[in-house]
Amino acid sequence: MIDPNLVSLLRCPLSGGTLQVAQASMVEKINAAISRGELRDRQDQRITEAIDLGLVTTTGDLIYPIRDGIVCMVVDEAIVLPAKMR
Repeated sequence: MIDPNLVSLLRCPLSGGTLQVAQASMVEKINAAISRGELRDRQDQRITEAIDLGLVTTTGDLIYPIRDGIVCMVVDEAIVLPAKMR
């Protein structure tokens, strides 16, 4: 789990908008799509490593992955979420 106080301070480095912790059901869907090779990052690179949690943008089109307790806030490594996962 990520500290809610930290989440309230973080902003999307691309849009400047707020972020929210992804629901467990969304993380499950994302990891299933990753295992099928369906998800890509903003550089169009296939995502191969499952996530533990994630921070979703207010528009729901990007998720910043959290792996081993570390949030990756690099814009180009944000996972692009298809409309069916939003």
